[in-house]
Amino acid sequence: MNETKKGIFFIILAAFFFAAMNVFVKLSGNLPSIQKSFFRNAIAAVFALIILIRKKEDLHYHKKDLPMLCLRSVFGTLGILCNFYAVDHLLVSDASMLNKLSPFFVIICSALFLNEKVNRVQKVSVIIAFAGSLFVVKPSIDFMSNINSIIGILGALGAGIAYTCVRQLGKQGVANAKIVFFFSCFSCLVVLPYIILHYAPMTFQQLLFLLGAGLMAAGGQFSITAAYTHAPAKQISVYDYTQVIFAALLGFFVLNQVPDFLSVIGYIIIIGVAFWSFLRQKEEIKI
Repeated sequence: MNETKKGIFFIILAAFFFAAMNVFVKLSGNLPSIQKSFFRNAIAAVFALIILIRKKEDLHYHKKDLPMLCLRSVFGTLGILCNFYAVDHLLVSDASMLNKLSPFFVIICSALFLNEKVNRVQKVSVIIAFAGSLFVVKPSIDFMSNINSIIGILGALGAGIAYTCVRQLGKQGVANAKIVFFFSCFSCLVVLPYIILHYAPMTFQQLLFLLGAGLMAAGGQFSITAAYTHAPAKQISVYDYTQVIFAALLGFFVLNQVPDFLSVIGYIIIIGVAFWSFLRQKEEIKI
């Protein structure tokens, strides 16, 4: 399996994990989004630490890598908090769809900051995908009526910048588990003061759901990190849209959620353009 194939495999795997994570987040009920994010990242940090210990990896971070690690962590934390808020206030499939604008931002950021050239097919793909997302957002002149969707888009922006940083860290030779461990610990420390001051009591069932969200998040983090270290964003980021399929299926079968007609049109547009992009670039990336 070549590097591009590995990147595609891992990004689709990450899409499933993150869709399942959103379902667990929704099932955990009326808890603060910040508290949910704390449990999600705490579990991911534990998994990353176990992997680092088993592989006997050095936990030392080189000074040259710290700026990019911090940048990845700041925007990654922003992305998680906004995404969890959107999941709590929108359909899981709609929230996942808005979060999947992140590949659009990844390609832009990769072109701007990593000098990765983007061809015409890739440009057209992300533009059409972005247009399709408008069917999900359903923008109106009333700003407050769109606030939940706007927060979801901000989450995608944060994730897109974070994944661009992951790509650069991979080029710098930073191990996947070290990236995940740094980010997870950073995110936990950032929200810890809020948790101490505003902790909301949880039932045992809610705790189990959050543990499930954390496990899925850990799988997603390792998969997405592996994806962007194996291949450039321009070649694989469009496959991240498969999360929409997983989210719609899980939302229907687990939460009995049915997206409206306009949202379905948006899903079809985005999934269709992803498939079109795949066919157009099949020979170029030698799949």
